[in-house]
Amino acid sequence: MLKDKLLQLINKVKDDFQPGMSAEDFWTLEKKYLGRKGELAKIMKNLKELATEEKKEIGLLANNVKNELESFFSEQKKTWSDDNVDESSEVDLTLPGEKTQQGHLHPITKVQQELEDIFISLGFIVEDGPELESEYYNFDALNIPFYHPARDIQDTFFTEEGNLLRTHTSPIQIRAMEKYGAPLKLIAPGVVYRYEASDASHNSAFHQIEGLMIDKEISIANLIAISKEFLSLIFKKEVEIRLRPGFFPFVEPGFEMDLKCLLCNGKGCSACKQSGYIEFMGCGLVHPNVLKAGGIDPKEYSGFAFGFGLDRLIMMRYGIEDIRHLLSGDIRFLKQF
Repeated sequence: MLKDKLLQLINKVKDDFQPGMSAEDFWTLEKKYLGRKGELAKIMKNLKELATEEKKEIGLLANNVKNELESFFSEQKKTWSDDNVDESSEVDLTLPGEKTQQGHLHPITKVQQELEDIFISLGFIVEDGPELESEYYNFDALNIPFYHPARDIQDTFFTEEGNLLRTHTSPIQIRAMEKYGAPLKLIAPGVVYRYEASDASHNSAFHQIEGLMIDKEISIANLIAISKEFLSLIFKKEVEIRLRPGFFPFVEPGFEMDLKCLLCNGKGCSACKQSGYIEFMGCGLVHPNVLKAGGIDPKEYSGFAFGFGLDRLIMMRYGIEDIRHLLSGDIRFLKQF
């Protein structure tokens, strides 16, 4: 029975084959008889029911039939390709190729990933948090209670439910302290929002990176050392910084760290408002109240924190004079990167 089916298979293929058939029909025909679930495979499934001697005979016949079918299809492919190819559709290899445009990462993404790699190499972890925050994490836990005047200058977007679009990535510090405890080294990149007018160096939505290091006997010297290290690595050269006193409720003492303007080399331009320096980041030693809010004993641990605008750093690196270019969506601008 199996022997007859195998012998009939060759005739069936030849009857089904039609000269001039389309490529799709040709491949379908080949799959019908030689595919994994094709006619030959179905016949071979019954091989296990035969006696040993019959298996040898039928197995040899099946192998011959398979070879003959493969040979038939191979020969027909040559004929089919010669008879069915429209010469007008042939590819002219002498013609120049068409350039394929490829996308690339946005400069914000590129620099953020570089910074993450740098800080990871320094032993920091990268943390994320919600952009829609509660007042507790955005203000209260950071030593900014409801009566604190610092809330009045935050220019905050509030929701009807009483939540807000985070004004900084500092809330991630509290969440991380609650989650990991001390010691702790992290950075927290993300988008933050301020209800303020846009100009060459300000925008209502911008990117910020928060840094935090908590351990025993942490001092300002540690803050300066880490700052100089990551700035020299991201700019690939030594940069000039300066510290001046600054007030931030979540650090004590607090400082403003300024970066010598790399656009004008300290001579004065629109980006640095003719001062020669750009206000780069706020920083200082973590306030004891913030450590307590994160569940860490300030008598045993200390730490430093800093936060800077990623967009401004990108402006320094690539010589961009207006922060609004970064989120404008202008293809002419983005193609430069």
